Amino acid sequence: MNKNIDEIKLEIEPLRQQIINHKVYAKINDLKDLKVFMEHHIYAVWDFMSLLKSLQINLTCTTIPWFPVGNANTRSLINEIVAGEEADIDDMGNKKSHFEMYLDAMKQCGADTSQFELFINALKVGSSRAEAFIAADTPEAAKCFVDYTFELIDSNKLHEQASAFTFGREDLIPNMFLSIIDDLNHKFPEQMSKFKYYLERHIEIDGDHHSHLALEMTSTLCGDNETFWKEAKNVAIASLQKRIILWDGVYDSIYTLN
Repeated sequence: MNKNIDEIKLEIEPLRQQIINHKVYAKINDLKDLKVFMEHHIYAVWDFMSLLKSLQINLTCTTIPWFPVGNANTRSLINEIVAGEEADIDDMGNKKSHFEMYLDAMKQCGADTSQFELFINALKVGSSRAEAFIAADTPEAAKCFVDYTFELIDSNKLHEQASAFTFGREDLIPNMFLSIIDDLNHKFPEQMSKFKYYLERHIEIDGDHHSHLALEMTSTLCGDNETFWKEAKNVAIASLQKRIILWDGVYDSIYTLN
């Protein structure tokens, strides 16, 4: 393994443990609590795709006429990840993005998707992100999370985007959460099956194969540039800190609800 990757992993491990052991998971006791979680988390599922597409746009040629762009290895890596995220197989055997699977899971368990759909629809007609947040009454913690992601996208620093993608988004589903979902699925299979499938698919695809591809992509983009590696480490730390803020917001919302 690249020594710089090892250093980043060592540096962010305390933050990863904070996320894996976050008190929000113990607060999810029934479907009502899970719905609140999903109504926040959907924003992170969506902006993950935006971060991914930003990397694809900049690491490959997406214009006509076509010309080879950058390194063929990174083109291959990002295109493989995009294909898996944007057109995977859902629980019914249909091609769907992981984002669409998540929305399906929300609808099956009765979570409110209308707020998030207001956000997306506002963006589609040309509203700014700030205007879309207002239209959807987006939770503050979700706004903070999305805004940071788009700061990275707007900066156009690909090594930083790759770091956020690699260290801030993968391998963060704790066993405790999986046990809670398994328990809820046993109690409410007709409302939980799609979300259980989504999590299992996420672990299988994103947490294993895609995480290795992402590590390779980050290593390639940083290369031997010490400044890039330092910036990648800072972004990895900041990305996990934003995740903790998001989970704190979910916890507070569930606490208020109960």
